[in-house]
Amino acid sequence: MDLLVIGGSRGIGLETVRAGLAAGHRMRAFARSAGKLSFQDPGFLAIEGDALDADAVAAAAEGADAVIQTLGLPVNRSTVFAPVDTVSRATAVTLRAMERARTRRLLAVTGFGAGRSREAMSALERLGHGAILGKIYEDKSRQERLIMDSALDWTVVRPVILTNRPARGRYQVLVEPKDWRNGLISRKDVAAFLIRAAGDPALIGKDPVLVG
Repeated sequence: MDLLVIGGSRGIGLETVRAGLAAGHRMRAFARSAGKLSFQDPGFLAIEGDALDADAVAAAAEGADAVIQTLGLPVNRSTVFAPVDTVSRATAVTLRAMERARTRRLLAVTGFGAGRSREAMSALERLGHGAILGKIYEDKSRQERLIMDSALDWTVVRPVILTNRPARGRYQVLVEPKDWRNGLISRKDVAAFLIRAAGDPALIGKDPVLVG
């Protein structure tokens, strides 16, 4: 497959690029700092660009088999106390750009606590989560609604609390809301799932929670 990772220069996005290359896929990393990546692999392409630039995203998505969106925001004073809309705005751009590029498959990483998964949290979890990540996750919930209302072949992926531990390969893909729960999962395991899910039509229209 030929896969475009939006936000591919760090975090889950960077791990996804690594996992895809290791699996023999062609990987495109789209990010403002993509030029700093130095993978010595003929299947790798770094694309510098802004996720809010519709022309740049459409050009990057041209000919890709799937787009994997791994955008996130840092937790700081502005994202804790002030409304944010960066990720949902970038998602709206991505949806339009994919339509222009005629690329239908989209996988988007949000997080446990976004959208309808918030109801799976305990009252204590919702209290702490809302106090620190409330503004960020309000934006992630808007992001999910945009994706789910689109005509694309989408999968929304909600990892639980992220770690930098090595991949275990024993993560759980919880598709049914009754099974959703919090926990830990490594970024490497999330990346492995994204690469697998990109080629799995059974996950189209699903919004699983990932637990390590």
